[in-house]
Amino acid sequence: MVEANVGRSAFSAAGRGRLTCGAAALHVDLIQSVNPGLAGGLTIGLTGQANQFPFCRVNAQVAYGNNDTLKFEVWLPDAGSYNKRFMAVGNSGMAGAIDTWNLMLQLNSGFAVAGGDSGHSASLNNNGSGAPGVYLPYLHDTNQVNAWIHDSIAISTPHAKALVAEYYATTPRHSYYYGCSTGGAQAFALAQYHPQLFDGIVAGCPGNWYSHLALSFLWNAQKTLVGLFKNDSHLDQPTLDFITSAVLDHCDSLDGVADRILENPLDCTFDIASLACPPSSFSNPANATTCLTPAQLAAAKAIYEGPGAAVYPGFSLGSETQWALQEGQLSNAFTVPILQNLVYDDLTYDATRFQWDKDIPDVDENAGKWIDAISSNLSEFRTNGGKMIVFQGWADPYNAAVWPIQHLHQIQSAIGGKQRDVSDFFNVFMIPGGGHCGAASSYPHVPATYHTIPELITWVEQGRKPESIKSTGPPDKSNRSRKLCPWPQTARWDKIGDVESSESWVCV
Repeated sequence: MVEANVGRSAFSAAGRGRLTCGAAALHVDLIQSVNPGLAGGLTIGLTGQANQFPFCRVNAQVAYGNNDTLKFEVWLPDAGSYNKRFMAVGNSGMAGAIDTWNLMLQLNSGFAVAGGDSGHSASLNNNGSGAPGVYLPYLHDTNQVNAWIHDSIAISTPHAKALVAEYYATTPRHSYYYGCSTGGAQAFALAQYHPQLFDGIVAGCPGNWYSHLALSFLWNAQKTLVGLFKNDSHLDQPTLDFITSAVLDHCDSLDGVADRILENPLDCTFDIASLACPPSSFSNPANATTCLTPAQLAAAKAIYEGPGAAVYPGFSLGSETQWALQEGQLSNAFTVPILQNLVYDDLTYDATRFQWDKDIPDVDENAGKWIDAISSNLSEFRTNGGKMIVFQGWADPYNAAVWPIQHLHQIQSAIGGKQRDVSDFFNVFMIPGGGHCGAASSYPHVPATYHTIPELITWVEQGRKPESIKSTGPPDKSNRSRKLCPWPQTARWDKIGDVESSESWVCV
């Protein structure tokens, strides 16, 4: 096993073993196993996604830090199916496992693809899930914490690229990265800390302000009081659905199409106070949701506002039906474990003690510097010719949707010059009705497959930045497609063509 050192070859000059994958020979010293796979021989996930052609599956690991280990896999399509490009994929949540579903997706597009466990094992960390009072070893190891979001992709990628070059006897023409959620945070870390590794990056629904994203979970839990103590501030699912329906009734047609989707929630002027219960009755009738009590109204307003612009933004109109996870579950899974394990190193720490006017610097110092990637100066990535596509769903149940827009503005101010233009290397695409890394459960008619990678390849290899991105495949199985536009543009129907076709929409 070799010691990880970014920029150093993964292949040693001596002690090589000869491993084969079908007819190919691999000379490496970090391989754990090599397995040839026949077409259709491997099925991943509940959707039954299978490999479309033969490939070589390489399991490897590399040491880093202080006796830490990062496990990764490289999947190598047969030469006739290889598109001569390398793709690395990121992780989700607290990571600790290899994203084989994404590996399969990229393999079937012809990439030589690699993915790792982010430098720690889920099996040693409560199976990759956080919970109050649970010890998570990786959050007590500085090297593992730093690898999780900032460095793990950079640790494994040079070794994976070298293996790809060895296997095909030539280096890949271009290198790409795709990640969503935590993988989106890893994408920003790559652009910030490792700007030379990839020609193009896709960052989906990015949690790159991870420590403050976690704080927003705590804020929303406290305001709805679920998981702390429960009272009438709680917004149950019928109430959340009721709010969203009222928002759509008010603003749905702003884009010229009544389709129960807000093209741009920032254009909507709906006033949540209009749903207040009459003063004569601060309660809803039994088995019906027709208004909001004062406590519910205050809770909803708090979620819209968020903990403050300097901490983390709030949620957008039209996303309400997705808020259930914000009412305690996400705080218990992420915020409390991070506070207990990483910020205060005290498993008895009570999150109700968190003081919003005093304790945020503790989070910044003990967590943010290790897991956030929010620099507005991505000039080195830009100078190296890197291109970056960011996408974000307006109805994301985890992330406040406006954060990528705010970060875009920060980048524009930092390196955009007088015109504040960074579109030559960085573009954000907002997804009306989009959820977290795909479909929102409350918007099954919204196309949820985003064709970002073909647009990124064209941008990197032909110099044509994406004027739009097509989205297809709504969960309702219809043939509906939509056009996603680079912010601040939004899509409008041309009033001529088929409203269900992306070709009939224009970016304005």
